[in-house]
Amino acid sequence: MRGGMRGTILIVDDEPEILTALRDQLEDEFDVWSAVSPVAALEILADEPSISVIVSDQRMPEMTGDVMLARAREISDAQTILLTGYADLGAVVNAINNGRISAYAQKPWEPALLMSMVANAHEQCELRRALAVERALLRGLMDGSQDALSFKDAAGRFVRVNAVKAAALGYPVEACLQHREQELLSAAEDMRRVTEADAEAMALGRPVEQLEERGGGPAPRSVQVTRVPIAGPDGRPAFLAILEHDVTDRRLMENRLHQAEKMQALGTMAGGVAHDFNNLLTAILGSLELAVRRNDGDARLQRLLETATMAAERGTTLTQRLLTFSRQRDLELRSVGANELIHEMRDLLLRSIGSGIEVRDDLAADLWPAHVDPDQLELALLNLCVNARDAMQGEGSLTLLTRNLVVTPEDAGELAPGQYVSIAVRDTGPGIPPEVIARVFEPFFTTKPVGKGTGLGLSMVYGLAQQAGGVARVICPEGGGTTVEIVVPRAPDAGAPETTPPGEGRC
Repeated sequence: MRGGMRGTILIVDDEPEILTALRDQLEDEFDVWSAVSPVAALEILADEPSISVIVSDQRMPEMTGDVMLARAREISDAQTILLTGYADLGAVVNAINNGRISAYAQKPWEPALLMSMVANAHEQCELRRALAVERALLRGLMDGSQDALSFKDAAGRFVRVNAVKAAALGYPVEACLQHREQELLSAAEDMRRVTEADAEAMALGRPVEQLEERGGGPAPRSVQVTRVPIAGPDGRPAFLAILEHDVTDRRLMENRLHQAEKMQALGTMAGGVAHDFNNLLTAILGSLELAVRRNDGDARLQRLLETATMAAERGTTLTQRLLTFSRQRDLELRSVGANELIHEMRDLLLRSIGSGIEVRDDLAADLWPAHVDPDQLELALLNLCVNARDAMQGEGSLTLLTRNLVVTPEDAGELAPGQYVSIAVRDTGPGIPPEVIARVFEPFFTTKPVGKGTGLGLSMVYGLAQQAGGVARVICPEGGGTTVEIVVPRAPDAGAPETTPPGEGRC
């Protein structure tokens, strides 16, 4: 049989000898069901959806063949062939006009002609069913996909577009069809990109993948685009299928992971350097202390020893910052009222910042207690305020902000789900370029002139937040200004001091 697939057919006739003759002729090529009445035939059709062809007599007691085939259409998509005598041609014409049968054969039938007729009807049914499946699959893919999907003809006109793609273009689906994508775009650069990419895929005749950066506004998107040429009857590309998958969030997560791995490596290195340096400073400070005791009153030598001691103590402070960054120095985590701490620091901050900068507060009235080392938080805020002063070159406004922050499982990224306290410093300076933001927390990285900064202030802030179980981040909106935010967990109900850092996986 053509097509290599054995079909299933149903023969219906109220004369058993006719059924036997039809079965004998057809069962070598088909799986055959038979029924001696139209009612029984309809029951079989309801239970056997695989039946592809119905061969029915016209004159039967319960109902005529054309009526039975009309009812069969309601429960089956099988092709239908009506067996009639010469006097039944009026019924055949009526059935054909009503679209109820696809062919008819007169009794007595010619065996070869009937076999060919049934085979053709089976193939038509199988083709129609295969087409229906393909359409259902395509419709499900187009409607259910979260990615933008479209199909274009050789001239670049849309022949299929899903709702996601249409929404991205800013038009209803129907308005996109039979239009070239370039006609629906406004930016010349986007038009050029689409034209060149589509032409390249069609010329190559094979799938082409490209990563496209779209939109130059505040939220640019990264889109992985796959173009798949589809061959026509002559073997040459006649259509182009295009799948557009937004990978912006994935790339952001990859960048965050890369940044976290880099900071972890830097922390390990900084911790090792700080330990070795600390050992050297311990020996130096011990030796200087002995030298001071043995000084016989030489005033000049005393000044030199005091200067050396002060320098060594500054070195000790730097090593403590490195150790905090590397998470190798235990913090004394306790319940801290950040608003109260900021009020207590206000005089110190005003003296450190100078008179040319206006200091403002935007503190949450119902702020939760934070789980953090208060001494290190004071030092971090002082560092951030001094950095803001330097960025504004002594003129502008500085705002200290606090707020409660709830991270849900849907929002979880850098922070695990839970309740947090945010303490931030915002300035009105020129902002920080994106390429610098990626490095601001690295130890010894600084944009200040030589002698004006150690590059350890922000790394200490980063280490404090990480060791407390939170994060530190920098936000620079368009138009200038910088906000550095420290996010730490809300303190547990039992506010006893805790020196052991929270477990891994909190940020």
